[in-house]
Amino acid sequence: MNAVPDRKPRAVQPSRYDIAGFKADIADIPLIDEPQVVRKRSRDFFWYSPILNAELANKSADIIVCPRDEADVVRVAAACAKRRIPLTVRAAGTGNYGQAVPLEGGVLLDITALTAIEWQRPGAIRVQAGARLLDIDVATRPSGYELRMHPSTKRSATVGGFVAGGSGGVGSVTYGGLREPGNILAARVVTVEEEPRILELRDDAAQKVNRAYGTTGIITALEMPLAPAWPWIDVIVAFDDYMEAFQAGYDVALADGVVKKLVTPISSPIPSYFGALKQHCPAGKSILICMIAEASLGPFKAIIGARGTVTYEAPSEEGPGTVPLYEYTWNHTTLQWLKSDRSITYLQCLFPHDRLVASAREMIARFPDEVLPHHEFIRFGGRVTASALPILRYTTPERLNEIIALHEEAGVMIANPHVVSLEGGSRHKRADADQLGFKHEVDPYGLLNPGKMDSFVAKPG
Repeated sequence: MNAVPDRKPRAVQPSRYDIAGFKADIADIPLIDEPQVVRKRSRDFFWYSPILNAELANKSADIIVCPRDEADVVRVAAACAKRRIPLTVRAAGTGNYGQAVPLEGGVLLDITALTAIEWQRPGAIRVQAGARLLDIDVATRPSGYELRMHPSTKRSATVGGFVAGGSGGVGSVTYGGLREPGNILAARVVTVEEEPRILELRDDAAQKVNRAYGTTGIITALEMPLAPAWPWIDVIVAFDDYMEAFQAGYDVALADGVVKKLVTPISSPIPSYFGALKQHCPAGKSILICMIAEASLGPFKAIIGARGTVTYEAPSEEGPGTVPLYEYTWNHTTLQWLKSDRSITYLQCLFPHDRLVASAREMIARFPDEVLPHHEFIRFGGRVTASALPILRYTTPERLNEIIALHEEAGVMIANPHVVSLEGGSRHKRADADQLGFKHEVDPYGLLNPGKMDSFVAKPG
């Protein structure tokens, strides 16, 4: 999956940083300084948001550096600290809110050459941060394991990008998000100082780099837990009514004995934008997309009962020439619509677990035809609930903010995907205290992805 092509070339402006001196400092580390390539690689999928599209369209790094190993990363970090040049870490660039877009130019550090698997054992793997999630699963499945969760961009996303910019995804219906204890075992990070340090963060300490947009150290390696690699069956069930699809999905999510990886209700008319999948999405019907372990398919169908009609059932595939079913869920759902209609956008919601069905019904009734429901069942803090990435028919920034405020007043938490800062995009509207304090320790001059953590104030010098 590639970002929308950049069709608006701009005149190249002289850098305000000592790039020539920086190049001399890093010696033979591979780099890219061709302006059009640098500009293209400085983008991600921020164009999902009309607000971010206007705000970030002309942001770019001055140079791309491509470290071959951790030693190269240390040299780049030291050179940036010495010359006070901003440094933004980039991997596959599959983020949706400009996490890896350099707001103040400088160096874009492309870590995609750091792909080695350092070790794997039953239930855990240690891997360099640039390894693709799909490649990790290919390596672990012969031993009967796979990653616990992944974003819908699994085929291109890296493990470092997922941890630094993501929160959960496919698998979260069983294991919760990355913030749940045990879902990140350890992280190795390089500090941005004139004499960089290499730190090993284990257990709770590893959360200091989770969804921090690369502001709290350069991740070079991660230890991640693994789950049993079941034979997964992709299923689509069609329903006459969206709340029937929602309730059926909720029943599946609550069934602890049914092994599942994905439970996604999607309202009509969203499936009409699903390309080749449309043949399995009857016109006017809402659907439930699931990934169910083969051994649990019978109990799954018993739970669904006569409420819906199975329109698709096949073993999961994600090899070359295929489009995995999960690429119609999570924020790929939004992308499927955006392929033919750029007028829409989306929200990121978390519904209260203790009144989930009533809350979902209330929001659907409040915004008919303006906010089209698409939920993802997850576990959050040990309880089954639902996040949501509804399609929003966009009109104005003022109306978008009003819709967000009305959700929050109703107890539906919003992680705003239309802002660039960590705080603005947080459900809590603030940076995690441990992350803010840790940034002062590892990035004293505020060079890592500046502008993405509003709460941080760099020390003078």
